[in-house]
Amino acid sequence: MALEINIDGRTAQVTELKRDGNLVTIQVDDEIYEIDALKVGDGIYSMIYKGKSYNIEMIESSSPRHFTVNSFHNSYEVEVIDAQTRYRLSRSKGDSADSGNTVISPMPGKVVRIPVKEGEAVEAGQTLIVVSAMKMESEFKAKAAGIVKSIHAAEGDTIDANKVLVVVEPLVD
Repeated sequence: MALEINIDGRTAQVTELKRDGNLVTIQVDDEIYEIDALKVGDGIYSMIYKGKSYNIEMIESSSPRHFTVNSFHNSYEVEVIDAQTRYRLSRSKGDSADSGNTVISPMPGKVVRIPVKEGEAVEAGQTLIVVSAMKMESEFKAKAAGIVKSIHAAEGDTIDANKVLVVVEPLVD
């Protein structure tokens, strides 16, 4: 199975080619690596590559599929780009500056929480709605500061894909 992984802004294609116990052969872009990898604790891995030992710690962030990965010398911000993330990114590519802050459900799910009310002022990055889909919760945030113009769902609602959930009217300078 191939994964797309964003590591500190660089995107890599990672494919597991072979697994035999702890011995794993992976391809990262065009390079092939043979690694002896073992999970030794919660989020802690011991790896041997070309006779050198590496300890890796993976810390989940508050966002799904985002991790801070620490080695002895370095720390990296990592995001696993799966089908849901690719879909969300493809939907946002067509957005323009005048599209405002319209949150559209990328897939069917259930509304878990709506921490804003119609008429409320919101800041860029503020959570507008939380949706559960595929056993994961996704927070949808305001792209820019504005006023919540309309909310088209309620907590507990089951929603379809491509449903407009929240519309934020941008602040006019």
